[in-house]
Order: sequence, then C-alpha cells, then structure tokens
Amino acid sequence: MTLFVGLMSGTSLDGIDAALVEIVDDVTRRPRLIDALCLPMSAELKAALLELTQASQVSFAMLGATESAFCDHQAEAVRQLLQRHDLEPSAITAIGSHGQTIEHAPYAETPFTYQLDNPSRLAELTGCQVVADFRRRDMAAGGQAAPLAPIFHQALFSDPVRTRLVLNLGGIANLTRLPPETSSLPVIGFDTGPANLLLDAWHARHRHGPIDESGSWAASGSIDQSLLTRLFEEPYFAAPPPKSTGREQFHLAWLEARLRGNEAAADVQATLAELTAASVARAARDFIVADNTDLIVCGGGARNRHLMKRLATNLPAVSITRCDDFGWSADWLEAGAFAWLAWRRIHRLTGNLPEVTGASGPRILGGIYAP
Repeated sequence: MTLFVGLMSGTSLDGIDAALVEIVDDVTRRPRLIDALCLPMSAELKAALLELTQASQVSFAMLGATESAFCDHQAEAVRQLLQRHDLEPSAITAIGSHGQTIEHAPYAETPFTYQLDNPSRLAELTGCQVVADFRRRDMAAGGQAAPLAPIFHQALFSDPVRTRLVLNLGGIANLTRLPPETSSLPVIGFDTGPANLLLDAWHARHRHGPIDESGSWAASGSIDQSLLTRLFEEPYFAAPPPKSTGREQFHLAWLEARLRGNEAAADVQATLAELTAASVARAARDFIVADNTDLIVCGGGARNRHLMKRLATNLPAVSITRCDDFGWSADWLEAGAFAWLAWRRIHRLTGNLPEVTGASGPRILGGIYAP
C-alpha cells in the first residue's frame, strides 16, 4: 500500500482540490479515496489567473508571480491535508500535480497546452516527491492532451456486463464511455462543451455570487429555444471526437455575441443549463445500450439539482447516479485521477488512452521532481 496526493485546479478557478489516495501496487486493485479538501483561492489569485487566461499579452513578471502564488497555495493545501491525518511528507510516495490550465490550443497551427505550475517549488515547499506536466507528452505524440481522466474512470468504474458513461461536470463537461469489460470496444472520452463555466460566469454577473446554488435561479427561468439554437450553431458541438475545449473557446464574450439583448437574465441561465444537459445528451446517445447503461456523474455540477433534472429529461433511457455511490465523492474524482496518474508514472505505466486523445500510441506521462 502506498499513499499519493492528487492536486487539481480546473476551469472554474474556485480553489485547489487535494485528494489523499491509497493505492495498492497491483493494477487489478482499485484505488481508495481516504480524504480530500478544497482550499479556496483568494480573490487576488483567482483574478490573476483569470487575467492570464484571457490576456492577449502577458508579462513574464506577472506570469512568474502568479505561478509562485499558485504553487504556494498548492503547498498549503497539501500541508493541511497531511496535518489532518498526522502524516509526515515522507509518508507520501508522490504528489500528482495537474497545475492550472492557462491556455489549451490543440487545434492551433502548432498545437500547445500550457498548465501554470512549478513542481520544483512544490517539492521544495512540501518535502514530497512531485509528478507534474502530464499533458505535454501526449500532445508531443500527436494527441490533444485531453481528457486524461478516462483511463482513471476505466480503473474505477468499468463493469463486466454494463456500459457505463462517466460525466464530469466541471467548468467544462467531459464524457467517458466505458464498454463492458468483456467487450472489444475501446474506451472513448471527450469534452462535450461548457458546464459550470458559463453558468457561474452569468450568475456572478447578475446575482453577485459565485454559483447558482442547486440551480434554483436557472429553474426560475424559461428555456429560450431561439437562443439555444444559436448557441448550438457553434461548430464544436457537431465536431467528432477526439476533441477538447476550454475557457479559450467558451466564455462570456462568446455568449454575449449570441444574445439579442432583450433576454431575461434568468431565462439565459435556464438556457445555459439546457445547453449543458442537451449537449451531453447529444454526445451520449450513440453510446447508450437500452436498459444496460449507467451515467455516473461527478464534478461540482453533480450537486446542481436543476441540472441533474435536465439531464434526466434529456436522457430518459439511462440510469443516472453520482460517483458517491461508488466510494468517490463527486467533488474529488479529478484530483484523485492525478494521484493515480502519479502512481502510474512512478511505476513507468502509460497514462493516456490514444483512442481518447488521438495520440499515436500509449505514453508514460509526467516528469518526476525529487524533494
């Protein structure tokens, strides 16, 4: 048995998720979540990260200062998690650090993905071995470097006879298709489009709070079918996988360009919730096997009751559950994934699925930084 810590900060920019994971050195055994926490970001750090994701030009001074502040925040999350369990740094085999995505451009003339991180500083501050920079090796092999979680979903949720779809509702929604273990079909995973990213941004603008708690504001509005049609004209939704997206493509300016200007704010929120649910449903329908398909939902959107109801309406033939029913809180699955990917890197096991990312083959992901 070994202990790993996974660190994740997603497109929602709400905090650092840190997960303490127990992993047995046996690929047939499933990892176990021991504990996790979210250390909220300060308003200053969130604002700096948001500016970096949206700026057309960035100074090295700002980039360096924000990277150091972000890394310090990661280290504090690790410190609090270890302190909670009275663990010394030497008890942790490695920290798996995803970093904060600043820009993801798999379709650029020269594709690139950039995650703000400083694993050397993180190793120095925590006294733990760190595994980081998971994405760029897959991109070097011709892949999109995303999503990486489907191989972890396979390890946790695959079933001998049932088809399982794993849906992460973070800032962006991504879907993994896990065929029955007896099937020869490949695992497939891709980003379906926006989830909490647009919902949170629109709520923050009009309601002066970070999130639409339980989706109550969206539930108070009506779906604007004309607006929904205009949103679905975005070519990304019709593009086949492999595909991935992020804040670079879906943001408030993207939404505002499609508004007529006379929409009620609550109706826009209701329409954004429907955009998420309907885009997931469109992506999932090709993978549904009648009476034999489970949809396992994770991420912050799993707590949004209105969004979950819209998913159920759009996917009536699917059994919908949360990953909590499988021993993993919906909030900590992605952080757990990077703890597990760090374990795979330490053991020189591949961490990508070429069918998911489009890479030319399986690759060992991440670099190792000694304490």
